[in-house]
Amino acid sequence: MIDIDPATPPADAPVFVLSFNQRDELAAAAAGVGWRIVAARRGEGVESRFLTSGAAVAVIDARGALSDGLIAARALGHVVETNGAAMLILVSQSDTVHMRQFYDAGATHFLSSPMSTAAISQAIRFALRHVERLAGGVGGAGEAEEPLGWHQDGDVRTLSLTPALASLLGLEETPRLRDVLRLIDPRERRIGRAALRRLDERTPTTAFAHELEGRGRVVQHLQRDPATGRLSGLVERLGEMPDAGAVVREALSGTRDGPGARRWIDRRLGEGASVATLLIALSRFEMVNTAYGRTAGDAVLRAVSRRLSDSVRGILGRRTVVARLGGSEFLVASDDADAGRLEAAARKLDEALARPFVVDGAFLPLGARMALATSVDGDTAASLLRRASETLVDGSAARVMSGPSLDELAAALRHAIDRGEIGVLFQPQVSIASGSIVGVEALARWRSRELGEVGAEQLFAAAAHVGLEGAVSDHLQRIALEEAARWPLNLSRTRLSINVTAGDLARPGFADSLLGRVDISGFPRGRLTIEITESGLVADLGEAARLLSVLRTAGCRVAIDDFGTGYSSLAYLKALPLDYLKIDKRLSQDIAGTPRDRVVVRGVIDMARSLGLSVVAEGVETAEQLDLLAKEGCQYFQGYLCSGPIDSQALVRLVGGAANG
Repeated sequence: MIDIDPATPPADAPVFVLSFNQRDELAAAAAGVGWRIVAARRGEGVESRFLTSGAAVAVIDARGALSDGLIAARALGHVVETNGAAMLILVSQSDTVHMRQFYDAGATHFLSSPMSTAAISQAIRFALRHVERLAGGVGGAGEAEEPLGWHQDGDVRTLSLTPALASLLGLEETPRLRDVLRLIDPRERRIGRAALRRLDERTPTTAFAHELEGRGRVVQHLQRDPATGRLSGLVERLGEMPDAGAVVREALSGTRDGPGARRWIDRRLGEGASVATLLIALSRFEMVNTAYGRTAGDAVLRAVSRRLSDSVRGILGRRTVVARLGGSEFLVASDDADAGRLEAAARKLDEALARPFVVDGAFLPLGARMALATSVDGDTAASLLRRASETLVDGSAARVMSGPSLDELAAALRHAIDRGEIGVLFQPQVSIASGSIVGVEALARWRSRELGEVGAEQLFAAAAHVGLEGAVSDHLQRIALEEAARWPLNLSRTRLSINVTAGDLARPGFADSLLGRVDISGFPRGRLTIEITESGLVADLGEAARLLSVLRTAGCRVAIDDFGTGYSSLAYLKALPLDYLKIDKRLSQDIAGTPRDRVVVRGVIDMARSLGLSVVAEGVETAEQLDLLAKEGCQYFQGYLCSGPIDSQALVRLVGGAANG
């Protein structure tokens, strides 16, 4: 049991508290047991307020203010990740079902009512220990060592050593093989040769123990890549290592995680070096995950990391670290603080991120902001990165990198409809029981002549910016209906789902206008599903229910989309006339995670089935996810396991192939 005395918090540790309804009471309670509190009641500018406070722990009191609390948590999430901080959320007992939303926003700790002063103090103390553990301080594992490892390609007689192993052995980073073998006891070299002979397609990994000069008794974890023949070795004290190749590749490339980068900065500062940091925040990255799925988003992040590494190494040298701090924020840190080279590196980074990224065959431009901070006497990694974060949040000295602005998107949008640049693709919806494609969802796509592929999120943001939401929505619904009405015979029973926004429901006469578009197109009302995005239903639920009832009476079906992303889900299910519930893709993908994740999905499916609703799982990417969803009673799925968004010609071929398979 951990011995924690909530009555004796560190006197020098400020805590940032944001409480919308109980600021004074909460601040007084925490201060009464010794915490130094910086308190706020409003969520505006919460990022800069937190950074200015100097606190490592942010407490967001969302009791009685769930919506405001979630907005503040989302605003603070990237700052917390970048700085290795902690975010403690206080919620009412009745709102614990929404903790997942806070976790996705970046929260690290939770406490639900009823809660005593001692419980709050202890929760803050645990959050502070979390920060210390990330920094490698109290309660952590201490200073982590750099990986000791090597690569050898084919019959090449030289090795590539990680910098730490080269330093330990007193060798160059690409020494001759025989120079390394001399450091192994001659009596144990034959054991190593036997281990190498064991490596084949059936045994791609093995290990052997030996004495290593300068290290003592070690174990070498060997791994052979069957595709390339490359050998990887990881040198560790006796113990089990998971993936030698992956660890060594990361060490050789210099790419690190947030804690590793902060340890590197602290070590260089401790050696008296001056360290410069470039903090880079990608913008509009969330639309990649939203439009293309998490796998595509991860691929983009890896591509960003490679571009950053390739761009700065030639200018700032090998004593440079590239790290992903969390989310879509990256760090470049170097002990070369020459102003000219830093500016050259910044320009190079700008050029690298200006090139579009390829996502599912589409060219996607991403924007980014960058902030520079150089160390001063007495700095630590925490204080240096905090200054960089303040600059990035404030924007006063931040460098805005390439990527279309909202004004540029809005200007291009004015001509996009007339040019035929805005269209739809169709993502199949599959019956889990039969494996047949039973429906499709029409998804917006904008292929701009000037800006390349623009995602749906950017499209509707630009439309809102210039008051064209209604025109864009009408256009997408019309072309989806017209195209579906021309489908051939093998799609004659396929359902079509079109999206309707909260703004649409607020427009006078919208239901009659939509039904008119359906009838003019010739597409049968009985095969049409109207999908309402859950997060958009924030206005009058009664009026929304009336409009949807009109559409259902006319023969259409109604689905609630992205279920599980908002915080009024149960109210929507109770108030609205629905036929389908679509599980948000994050829930679908998380079902293969922890047992708790599966329990959450099971609860959603059971609730929907008890209300007589059919369940569609979005974002299904693996057979494991599909199998688990089927076992929980889900009836339909859509996602890349079947197909991404495709045009009508590809859909016809896919349905024909499925029917003949």
